[in-house]
Amino acid sequence: MGLKEQQNCPSQRKIAVVILLAFIPFALFHLCFNNPFSTIDDTTLQDSAAHVVLTSYSSPSSSSQEEESLDRVKEEEALCDYTKGKWVRDEMGPLYNGSSCGTIKDGQNCFRHGRPDSGYLYWKWKPNQCDIPRFDANRFLDLMRDKHLAFVGDSMARNQLESLICLLSTVSSPDLVYRNGEDNKFRTWRFVTHNVTVSVYWSPFLVAGLEKSGTLDHNVLHLDRVDERWGNDLERFDTVVVSVGHWFLHPAVYYESGSVLGCHSCEASNCTEIGFFDVFRKAIRTTLKAVARSRRHVILTTFSPSHFEGRPWDSLDACNMTEPYEEGKVLEGLDLEMRRIEMEEVMAAKAALEAVEVRLEALDVTAISVLRPDGHPGPYMYELPFKKGVPERVHNDCLHWCLPGPVDTWNEIMIEMLRRWRV
Repeated sequence: MGLKEQQNCPSQRKIAVVILLAFIPFALFHLCFNNPFSTIDDTTLQDSAAHVVLTSYSSPSSSSQEEESLDRVKEEEALCDYTKGKWVRDEMGPLYNGSSCGTIKDGQNCFRHGRPDSGYLYWKWKPNQCDIPRFDANRFLDLMRDKHLAFVGDSMARNQLESLICLLSTVSSPDLVYRNGEDNKFRTWRFVTHNVTVSVYWSPFLVAGLEKSGTLDHNVLHLDRVDERWGNDLERFDTVVVSVGHWFLHPAVYYESGSVLGCHSCEASNCTEIGFFDVFRKAIRTTLKAVARSRRHVILTTFSPSHFEGRPWDSLDACNMTEPYEEGKVLEGLDLEMRRIEMEEVMAAKAALEAVEVRLEALDVTAISVLRPDGHPGPYMYELPFKKGVPERVHNDCLHWCLPGPVDTWNEIMIEMLRRWRV
């Protein structure tokens, strides 16, 4: 009897092995399609495809390859989407003020113009999954050593540029080496300590065109070529930051290949109304192609929302808030559509550049900025607007940002993007 049982053991083992082998494919299928460790969904992948995903910074170990590998793994684990988060209190406050930085445009120097509240200065952006380091001017200058960084666009590009100059001036005094155009629309600074050049080029459409004036009641845009004022200097740049949007809302006539394409808010009876969204897309596409063709790196700062929010621009209660919005404020209307167009064009351009060594990313600030109605000059675009009492009407700037202010965060994110490019 015992011998018979021993003879049956090999058969039982064979059956067990067969069962085990049959189970393995089901286990692999479950692991691949129901991975309990995966937290990335389709929405996250689609939303983060056009902008760089940041990491918390950590210096690589020099002791051994194993430690370097471990640091790299830790850094990869710290990846996060910086566009999702909230504004939190920051008692440290800004790195500069309206007196210490001499390059602030007069209309954005809210402190010097008598804005009575200062709470808007003590907030920082906190992503849900990581921290954005405080701006490190020395690190930025090291990253851009011997390089030329150019800001191209409208007054929002200039707003971001002037924020950066103020931040960098905390450690190195810049030399203004070039100035041209009214209202300082074309300027170049050099930080001799690191041989870093920073420029700004006024180009509210990015593409070639004419701005409305006393003799012209509408803008004229040529959508198939970039503005020569910056396009002719493209070979001098290493990295280009482009930022436009609000000028496309104005009346305009559009040309493509020398022929009239249509117009927006035009009174001419022989011109077809086509709006401005598709035109905005064409202008972004033409710009990205031109910069990529020159093998220059490009950062597109997405649409910056205003906060008039249906109120007249001369209303006393226009953008008079003193704190950020709580979480839950969502993009809608114009802000949502302009950002969508930009993100789609950046993704399309990146796909076309896979075989070219050109960096192209979106600095996605739209959702971050829509939460900061408190960050605009409002009536303090002018000095002491209530010195003679409270008038019935007052001019308000609910579009640009106070300096210092929320726009400084854009540059904190940008320095992390540049650092990631170097990794």
